[in-house]
Amino acid sequence: MTDIAVSAGDEPEKKPRKLLLPVLALALGAAGFGSTYLGLWSPAALMKPAEKPHAVQAPAVTFVTVPTVDVPLPGGAYRGVVLSAVIETDQAHAETVTHLMPRVLDAFTTFLSSVDPAAYGKRGVLEIIRAELITRTRYVLGEEPVKDLLITEFRFK
Repeated sequence: MTDIAVSAGDEPEKKPRKLLLPVLALALGAAGFGSTYLGLWSPAALMKPAEKPHAVQAPAVTFVTVPTVDVPLPGGAYRGVVLSAVIETDQAHAETVTHLMPRVLDAFTTFLSSVDPAAYGKRGVLEIIRAELITRTRYVLGEEPVKDLLITEFRFK
């Protein structure tokens, strides 16, 4: 077998890696310039502090208190239902709601006295009563003034 000796002059030439770093820097610089020139991003935007989101102001809400309604239930012993509520409205309609409060009280009393006394012990009766009272309040005051009805007290005596 013959030994092949490689002489120093026969070595394969190594490509100079000295040009790799400047070419890479030039390519990245060109890509950055091109993307900012096209408006894909802005270096100035990176320097600005982050903007805080604008706070959305809630509309002015007014709560008008409905006087306590005490309705006796039919039966041998004195039993009754006590209800206190608050009507949620806005500033523009607060005076109208206060002015028509006797009609609202009449609607509440009429409805609560017509409910079967056995129904008060059932599960979920408060949600049904609340929905009915909102409907009757909107019937008396109109759709626009009444935002919601909040029951603050509901008990049996």
